[in-house]
Amino acid sequence: MQIILVSNDFRDKRTLHVGWKQIALAAIVFLLLLAATATLANYLSLKYAATSNHPLVRSILLADQHAEAKQRREQLQANIDNLAIKLGEVQAHMVRLDGLAEKLAKVAGLKPQELPSAPSSSGRGGPEVRGSPLSLSEFESALNSLVAKVDIAGDQMMVLEALLVEGSAQRKFLPTLPPVENVSFTSNYGYRIDPFTGHQSFHEGIDFAAETGAPIVASASGKVISAELHPAYGKVIDIDHGNGLVTRYAHASELLVKEGDLVVRGQKIARVGSTGRSTGPHLHFEVRLNGAPQNPARFLAAN
Repeated sequence: MQIILVSNDFRDKRTLHVGWKQIALAAIVFLLLLAATATLANYLSLKYAATSNHPLVRSILLADQHAEAKQRREQLQANIDNLAIKLGEVQAHMVRLDGLAEKLAKVAGLKPQELPSAPSSSGRGGPEVRGSPLSLSEFESALNSLVAKVDIAGDQMMVLEALLVEGSAQRKFLPTLPPVENVSFTSNYGYRIDPFTGHQSFHEGIDFAAETGAPIVASASGKVISAELHPAYGKVIDIDHGNGLVTRYAHASELLVKEGDLVVRGQKIARVGSTGRSTGPHLHFEVRLNGAPQNPARFLAAN
């Protein structure tokens, strides 16, 4: 392409030769300028909207924020509603589990009210009344309550399993006899504040308050599988009662049996002391099933 430039008096003229490369370059420069102009205009408009106190601008911005917040709340509530439905299903299963526990208790020779901390399994029903959806705090409270009931049901089943395995004729092999005369607990089974570190820790047994030298008896008949001095438990005795059930008696001042001895329910096996990791004279009593710690109070309650 040729472009001819002529002066006003037509005396001078100049010819410019423009190729396709120059045209393409000019088009690219034009597009870049156009894009830069649009970007600048958008930036200035957003900056104005952010700093402006104009009611219309503020209402538009607040409307977007409210819509987004409303959508998040609706999604959260939908998730809570779905979880609440699942929670209701689990609660229904717990009711049926309570009924099963009562039947098993009768088979094991126990009355339903003799089950450790047995919750009532009364029926529920009535016409549907539409209420407000659960809040997050209400859902957490309901979930924590259900977890507590599950723990209780688990303890019940452990006791019932042991009772059914051994049979009512072999109750003497179950650790249902208090190992000391004083049944006052100074520390329960479960999480507690450690008396030495001040930190939360899991206590795998229960502690009985007793005087130094007080007799410790076997909670059930069995075989002594360990009678030794342990750094933490002090002078400690482990008795195997069969079917994976073992009891432990710790912090004794004196051991009266040795490994391999056969003992009967109620036999004196040691004396109370404060050996090992102990703050004072007491008996630390554990019950383990296949190596896993159980709550001894659940067994003692079935006595």
